[in-house]
Amino acid sequence: MGSMTRPGASRITVKTPLVEMDGDEMTRVIWALVKERLIEPYVDVKLERYDLGLPERDRTDDRVTVQAAEAIKKYGVGVKCATITPNEDRVVEYKLKQAWPSPNGTIRALLDGTVFRRPIVVKNVPPMVRNWAKPITIGRHAYGDMYRSAEMRIRQVVHDFKASGIVRGVHNLDASIRSFARACIHFALSEKEDLWFSGKDTIAKIYHGAFREIFRQEVDARMADFEKAGITYSYMLIDDAVARAIRSTGGYLWACMNYDGDVMSDMIAAGFGSLGLMTSVLVSPDGHFEYEAAHGTVQRHYYEHLKGRPTSTNSTATIFAWSGALAKRGELDGTPEVTRFAKAIEQAVLETIESGIVTKDLATIAQPPVAGHVTTEGFISAIAERLAVKVGHLAGAR
Repeated sequence: MGSMTRPGASRITVKTPLVEMDGDEMTRVIWALVKERLIEPYVDVKLERYDLGLPERDRTDDRVTVQAAEAIKKYGVGVKCATITPNEDRVVEYKLKQAWPSPNGTIRALLDGTVFRRPIVVKNVPPMVRNWAKPITIGRHAYGDMYRSAEMRIRQVVHDFKASGIVRGVHNLDASIRSFARACIHFALSEKEDLWFSGKDTIAKIYHGAFREIFRQEVDARMADFEKAGITYSYMLIDDAVARAIRSTGGYLWACMNYDGDVMSDMIAAGFGSLGLMTSVLVSPDGHFEYEAAHGTVQRHYYEHLKGRPTSTNSTATIFAWSGALAKRGELDGTPEVTRFAKAIEQAVLETIESGIVTKDLATIAQPPVAGHVTTEGFISAIAERLAVKVGHLAGAR
């Protein structure tokens, strides 16, 4: 798609290239619409583009994913579309050479760091959990565990197998766990939010015990800062943490191991209304950032799209991935006009939803109830109208 231009209007210049990673299925369709209508008309940015769509990953034997991660290391900030992690059915559907690993898993392993996922709170979309008054942020360790595991069928003394079975070997690194703890501590202090960490060290006494001990050491080293900020640190078993989360009013950072964070971030997103209302950023120890939507490729909607039928897919999280990346790029480059534009995009999205223009996933839960829902394209067009007004105001203020 070609970008929509605004005759006679100057665009905001982004100094440093931004790494763009395209993706799959319905989110790839949305990605193009967001770029065309919300980004390119207003921002002059060099995009270092990598196609992480499944056909290209297969063609390059997944080298393109590694190249994208290396580009983030070079330029500092990337924005990623949702991608398919293929199972056996997808291998057949896409005629793949093999079931390629998760692109997110590959990028996270190469960058290390922590994924922070936070709900986007909208006034007319009340949480499903009535007492959640403030956002709950999930800090997910982005390295190791089952995402870098080795699996095999085996018959040896891991268990006294009486028949064939399966086994998995997982690992982690003290340095990665420590950087995870430090990243979560930094986030909690900057947001002045209590920090939780959960595991199951009653069962995995050495593996989970190592996480608990490293967190304790790092928190103890910053205890004076915790006291000054008026926040607390709590370790709890994962099952207890889940129960407490449901009973809580929100307003804290919940640090989770890799798999737990994967599961709990979706639970929190759904609890706050929709998987389409969740931001996600990977923060590496070296100060690299990757922004993405915290949901999948919306496969069912894509199949409807291929049949020429209208869809109503929520693009909020994808738009916030772009705005988050641009805001961070503006912060790092010292270009406040870029950051202001990014915030204008977010305000345009929130005002659109709060005015009653919503996609189908939000129409059934919005309060007060809305008359109906708009299409995928209609939602983005409504945001674009509001954004055009806001950008005009920004230009007048410059």
